[in-house]
Amino acid sequence: MSLTASEPVRAGNIHQKTVQDYIDELPIWSDGTTLKSSPMTAMQWRIWSLAAAGKFFEGFVVFMTGVALPLIVREFHIGAAEKGIVSAASLAGILVGAVLLGGLSDYFGRKRMFIAEMVIFCAFLALLILCENFLSLAICLFGLGMALGCDYPTAHMIISESIPSVARGKLVLGAFAFQAVGALAGTGVGCLVLSLVPELGAWRWMFATALVPAVLVTAGRFFITESPNWLSARGAHEEAEVAVTKLLIRTPQYPTEISLRRDVVVASHSKTSFWALFDRRNLRATIFASVPWFLQDLGTYGIGIFTPTILAAALGGGADHIRSVSDLIADGILAAKGSALITVLLIVGIAFAVMLADRLGRIKLQIFGFIGCALGLLVASFSIDFEGSMKIALIFAGFMLFNFMTNIGPNAQTYLLAGEVFPTAVRGMGAGFAAAFAKIGAVATAFLFPILLVAIGTRALLYGLVVTSVLGAIVTWLYRIETTGVNLDEIGR
Repeated sequence: MSLTASEPVRAGNIHQKTVQDYIDELPIWSDGTTLKSSPMTAMQWRIWSLAAAGKFFEGFVVFMTGVALPLIVREFHIGAAEKGIVSAASLAGILVGAVLLGGLSDYFGRKRMFIAEMVIFCAFLALLILCENFLSLAICLFGLGMALGCDYPTAHMIISESIPSVARGKLVLGAFAFQAVGALAGTGVGCLVLSLVPELGAWRWMFATALVPAVLVTAGRFFITESPNWLSARGAHEEAEVAVTKLLIRTPQYPTEISLRRDVVVASHSKTSFWALFDRRNLRATIFASVPWFLQDLGTYGIGIFTPTILAAALGGGADHIRSVSDLIADGILAAKGSALITVLLIVGIAFAVMLADRLGRIKLQIFGFIGCALGLLVASFSIDFEGSMKIALIFAGFMLFNFMTNIGPNAQTYLLAGEVFPTAVRGMGAGFAAAFAKIGAVATAFLFPILLVAIGTRALLYGLVVTSVLGAIVTWLYRIETTGVNLDEIGR
């Protein structure tokens, strides 16, 4: 039998299909039997793989910083405030990059910014390895963060605007899962490097391991097609038809002819301005995409970055026991192993999110996840009243539950929803603003976490994060917009 494309629009109604209609349509056999799903093309898988690689580098660099931080502090003789700046530099860069660079994809295209972000990443990564003082270190980490921040909206859109609606949740989150894989790899590589190169300069080798793979990913991004959804929204219908054709190359070929509708409203400059995010049409989506993500990042990044330090203290390490560089290395290896153990739960959680996002829906998972995060933090807080093995068991149990629930819920779903709830014309700016707003919480937590631990104590800090998790569930319910299985064109309208 041969394959043909199904026709959701009757003959004679030319130009009645949108880009997403063509991507979503199910092929049929010549005898009329319809396939159960539309198989992904080689181009669609290439786009997905390159986007997943960007998420991997984010987890790799951000979480490796936690392993490298004690070595950096020792080598550059930096104080508590400077340590906070180093910890927050990459997150601050993500904040700026998400809202400034990510939003540029609405003007210059998804592909151009998809390439530009990796060029920036490679440049600052190479410079980071050569840093000789605190200032240059902070600048390079900030630059890396800018590139990763641009990736938040751009990677999501380049995937979601190129794949079938029914599989959007699992494919976007499947790529997002590589953030957790990167986090695990970052702590693992950090531990390996510390074992092979037991010296203060080992942190340079840690970051150097990402350089060659990053260059290869950059080169690969030149060989993808531009988002046809973006081209259509800009009124470039002929270019969009060419892009859809390249995107949907299959053997046997279907659809055999692409003819896009011309009545799609073309985005003007005024409609794609930043302030459009706060008009009557988009304000609900802006609040829904931004506030829960902000509340989620308060806990995730603060705990994620400082987990190695917390575990080192819990397992018998910590600054009070360090007398030499060898003690510092041993302490770092111990912390990295504990961090890797907990990070495994990130991967398990995101795996469940991939399986359930298109079945149970984004809203249910996000609310359920926020409540689970609160319970995990509450369990961790109980460790304060115990000593020895019980204290360690409660810390691990609480952090593991938190990491599992945040990735099955808010850590995954906030990212997914932010790239879905806005119209195509402002999707880049909307998703970028949501990511940037979230990183305000991440930066504040990373910088203030050590200070708050001293000022108010661990118990009060954990209780505060319990409250923010519960608040995240409430805001999600009040401003909910369900996007599961919905055509992106329909969301845009």
